[in-house]
Amino acid sequence: MLEGTIIKGIGGFYYIASKDGVYECRARGKFRKEGIKPAVGDHVLISVIDEKNKKGSLDVIDERKSMLARPRVSNIDQAVIVFASVSPDFNPDIMDRFIVLAEQQKLGIVICINKIDIDADEKYREICGIYEKAGFDIIAVSAVDNFGIEELREKLKGKISVLAGPSGVGKSSVLNAIKPDVMAQVGEISRKIERGRHTTRQSELIRIDDDTFIVDSPGFTSLDMKGVDPEKLDEYFREFAPYLGKCRYNGCRHINEDSRYCEVKAHVGDDISESRYRRYVDIYNEILDERKRMK
Repeated sequence: MLEGTIIKGIGGFYYIASKDGVYECRARGKFRKEGIKPAVGDHVLISVIDEKNKKGSLDVIDERKSMLARPRVSNIDQAVIVFASVSPDFNPDIMDRFIVLAEQQKLGIVICINKIDIDADEKYREICGIYEKAGFDIIAVSAVDNFGIEELREKLKGKISVLAGPSGVGKSSVLNAIKPDVMAQVGEISRKIERGRHTTRQSELIRIDDDTFIVDSPGFTSLDMKGVDPEKLDEYFREFAPYLGKCRYNGCRHINEDSRYCEVKAHVGDDISESRYRRYVDIYNEILDERKRMK
């Protein structure tokens, strides 16, 4: 049998990237009987039925180390959150919302600040400083000049990563810089497997190397906070971690409590960025307000 990874599933067919190419496979009936649905990102074993036309049978699904609901992709290791320092101007509120959603889903996080080649005031340096202090891997890049791309490529190696970020920040440019022919490959695969029959946007893995993939997905662009538990929100701000559980208030939310007795508030402006803390408060209150409206 041949080892591979499901890069797309559509219309009952699964497209599996292996060392010998991409195979179109049907899953064996046993999966349906056992209530198992193959997912993009699954590591699998297939039997080749027709080598010439690259057709096979999906026989074995390896144990999954993780499964995301939105997007429905298994074995994701990390989120690469791409923003521009300028054009469009960096938006820290949107950045922190992407981070909260990635933290909620227990993904590793790499922050990529693009377009530094046109950042005449070097605003990216302050951005990098804030998020490095908060404990994140952050890389300043120029997709145009290929600056920082090799460092980013190393962060991707051997992993399945989901690429996230708002429109206009240069995600496609970054992806093309990582692997210059990748968008042409995506178009070719899409034409091959969709055949004009399907219009629904699906999650798909873009193959960078034999063991390196990036998720092209419609599911990680929503910034809906409805699914975030406000009682766990402080866990998604990693610079709070050294102080959680040390407040003198039971169930301290680090908002209205006296800073003399709240360890998190006591460190705002020191180990905790004031701007990041304000966004924690804003997101927390937004979630509570939304829950009140839903009642």
